[in-house]
Amino acid sequence: MKLFRRSNNLKLASSPVLNRTNAVSRKKKSWIVIIILLLIIVAVVYIVTRPKQLEVTYPTVEVVGVDTTTVSVYGEYVGRIRAQQFVEVHARVEGYLERMMFKEGAYVERGQTLFIIDPRVYEAHVNRARAQLNKAKAQAQKADRDLKRIRPLYEQNAASQLDLDNAIAAAESANAEVTVAQADLTQAELILSYTRVTSPISGYISERVADIGTLVGPTAGKSLLVTVVKSDTVRIDFSMTALDYLRSKDRNVSLGSDDGSDKQTSHVTITLADGSEYPYKGLVDFADPQVDPKTGTFSVRAEMPNPARQLLPGEFTKVKVLLDLRSNVVEIPSKSVVIERGGAYVYVVRPDSVVEKRFIETGPESDNEVIVERGLRRGERIVTEGYHKLKHGMKVSPVTEGDGSADSETSQD
Repeated sequence: MKLFRRSNNLKLASSPVLNRTNAVSRKKKSWIVIIILLLIIVAVVYIVTRPKQLEVTYPTVEVVGVDTTTVSVYGEYVGRIRAQQFVEVHARVEGYLERMMFKEGAYVERGQTLFIIDPRVYEAHVNRARAQLNKAKAQAQKADRDLKRIRPLYEQNAASQLDLDNAIAAAESANAEVTVAQADLTQAELILSYTRVTSPISGYISERVADIGTLVGPTAGKSLLVTVVKSDTVRIDFSMTALDYLRSKDRNVSLGSDDGSDKQTSHVTITLADGSEYPYKGLVDFADPQVDPKTGTFSVRAEMPNPARQLLPGEFTKVKVLLDLRSNVVEIPSKSVVIERGGAYVYVVRPDSVVEKRFIETGPESDNEVIVERGLRRGERIVTEGYHKLKHGMKVSPVTEGDGSADSETSQD
């Protein structure tokens, strides 16, 4: 009995220690679970919120291949159109205008009657001159008859040498009077013909300057009646610089003259008032052989057909002149060229899609294309769009202009 009690007492004495140990153990397990949960949560948050691996994308640019071609080099100048013929019709005799025999602005033929000036005074002059001619002829006939009578008498010694000389002189004087009278009649008829004013050329006639009933003529102070313009062919006048002329010596076109060489004759095109290009081309047929010292330019002229009368004399227009024909030259779009103080440059795309900033020497520019004198070779590729975001040595993703497909795949890290 004593032993049993002691063992119970021992159990009672040891139970608080065991309880304390169990509590500590449970607390440790709870912290472990919490830590594990926190680690799991952190791992999940990291996995969810971690930054994704970015793809490296290179700039996409449009490129075009460099090629050689034959280029027509043009120069642009301001020109003035004038009629091939521009004739002022004047009254050549004095008198009152009686009739107008044309429609203003219409087409008239050469020799067509335009005006009638009062002819009565000049008809009287013709009649008088004709009468004088008849009188002179009659006197000449009488003198010839007298000479024919005296000559046989002189041969028979029935008339003196003086009588014969007087008869010969009278006949010659009478014949001379006939010639003078004939000339007076011709002059009077010519002056009479001036009362009928005709067109000297075929062309379009302007508005009349003098009204019917006006006293006109060289001495009346009003001789200009109308103008006639032949404009089915027009001339274009413009000026070029002396430098243009000097350079033309080395060109493959001829300005204004045929020097017997194989050079092509230069032609011109012009722009109409609405901005469209005139459908016909003209040929340069004259270049002034001297330079105006006041302006440093020389005059050039071209002839151009004008069948529909679209070009009006006196009109100013923009003239485009063929200055040179160049073969096997590099020509690139003007938009691909960047201009800065150091010069002009383009971005060249190498075979490994790396761009190279390359300075070039440019030549004439026309129709949004520019000639490259030095700096580019056939077969290379240049950037035409997107060069503003490039730097020398950058890698790009080139796309052929107008194709829309990449020439090389986009690289990734």
